[in-house]
Amino acid sequence: MWRFLSVAGLWSGAVAAAAAAVVVSPWWWTAAGPSVAVAVVALADVLQTRHSVLRNYPVLGHLRFALEGIRPEVQQYFVERNVDGRPFDRDTRGIVYARAKGSDAEEPFGTELDLYESGREFLVPSMAPVPVPERAPRVRVGGPHCTRPYEMALLNVSAMSLGSLSANAVLALNTGAALGGFAHDTGEGGLSEYHLRPGGDLVWEIGTGYFGCRTPDGDFDAARFADKAAHPHVKCVSLKLSQGAKPGIGGVLPGPKVNAEIAAVRGVPQGRTVVSPPYHRVFSTPRELVRFIARMRELAGGKPTGFKLCVGSRRQFLAVCKAVLEEGVAPDFIVVDGAEGGTGAAPLEFADHVGMPLTEGLMTVHDALVGTGLRDVIRIGASGKVATGSDLVKRLIQGADYTNAARAMMFAVGCIQAQRCHTNTCPVGVATQDRRRARALHVGDKSQRVRRYQEATVKSALQIMAAMGVDEPARLGPHLLQRRIDPQTIRSYADLHPRLAPGQLLDEAPQSWARDWHAADPDRFTL
Repeated sequence: MWRFLSVAGLWSGAVAAAAAAVVVSPWWWTAAGPSVAVAVVALADVLQTRHSVLRNYPVLGHLRFALEGIRPEVQQYFVERNVDGRPFDRDTRGIVYARAKGSDAEEPFGTELDLYESGREFLVPSMAPVPVPERAPRVRVGGPHCTRPYEMALLNVSAMSLGSLSANAVLALNTGAALGGFAHDTGEGGLSEYHLRPGGDLVWEIGTGYFGCRTPDGDFDAARFADKAAHPHVKCVSLKLSQGAKPGIGGVLPGPKVNAEIAAVRGVPQGRTVVSPPYHRVFSTPRELVRFIARMRELAGGKPTGFKLCVGSRRQFLAVCKAVLEEGVAPDFIVVDGAEGGTGAAPLEFADHVGMPLTEGLMTVHDALVGTGLRDVIRIGASGKVATGSDLVKRLIQGADYTNAARAMMFAVGCIQAQRCHTNTCPVGVATQDRRRARALHVGDKSQRVRRYQEATVKSALQIMAAMGVDEPARLGPHLLQRRIDPQTIRSYADLHPRLAPGQLLDEAPQSWARDWHAADPDRFTL
């Protein structure tokens, strides 16, 4: 294209030179209107100073910006293959769409993946498969200090706030959760009528902004929290420490999305970008974190209480484990969010380079809890690009008790991965506060799609487990997940990531854990 522009530059220069004649030759306006318009654009291009391309190639240089504007669509619809799109490839999106519509998610002729590629993973089938369970198992969330435990589904709606999503999207997700009997995490944006109206089970997430339970100056308001946590639809409460796509910088809601309704729900000024601080005011040490979790559970009337984080330092998480042991109180659940997780808006450097991916983060948390003897009382949720039945099974093998999905649920309500979530111009009304755009999302239809997608994905996971000879998640082990190391070598996760024995860190920490275990301090977050 640039070679073409270089040749055409002579013509552009001539047009620019002729533009001066336009100013002093009024007859051009009637004799050659289009030519005059082009000449005016050319003159403006030559005189402006922001874009070098337009100064060198007036008029024609606009072609570059036009092509740049449609590049994502051209890439998605005409260039990318079925298996190499990002963040989700076409095959994965297709599975979600098909299941949401109630269609068979099947393809002919075999896999398009390169199964000999290094890093490729596969699940181990059994020579003696077992029948698929008629009912999906549930996970009881609630430790010894929880008086109102909750039966969690294997796949739930992950944290997405009203504000990041439209009201219709929230209504569709919660209605789908109510129809399908699974949980819906509110995200840190507060409880709204759209979360509560359909009647679906809620995990109320509290972030560093304490939206929905904050004082005027931004502190935690215990009375408001207790009042809202008492709502019968709120089944669990969760404290957000960090998010996979942007750990350590809090949340961002662009100002154009902060309408009067969002401002009222969150308790913030209308029209201003809302930035949740990267740190909590209510604690600064592992011990204070554990005590605050216990306080939240008490204020919530004994409902399951936990926290969500993107794992960074293993030493810091071990410090939390030590604090739990010393204080004698534990969270009921921990949700591990992988660095591959999604977001409505985040700096690219954070999304690409900060935080531990879900596989390593999940196994770190699982092993730490096993090694400290806490695994039996704390349930683990996993979130971060969970979309298919095989994703679900892999995360259960790696240490999760249940999973959450955000972007896959967005696909179920119509998301086309346009990646305009931060612009308020979502073309399908999912991630926008533009009422005209959001009107396109029909709640009745999309809620059924959410229900069908969740049901079909859990069913797929159970079918995979049955093919592996496993009739319940508790029987899944790391030996059932294999990874290709190079074209000639395959090893199981049991070999790649040896697991700790229950209480092993308390007796004698193995060499690979000893340094972090001994350095972990329940009164300091040390790296």
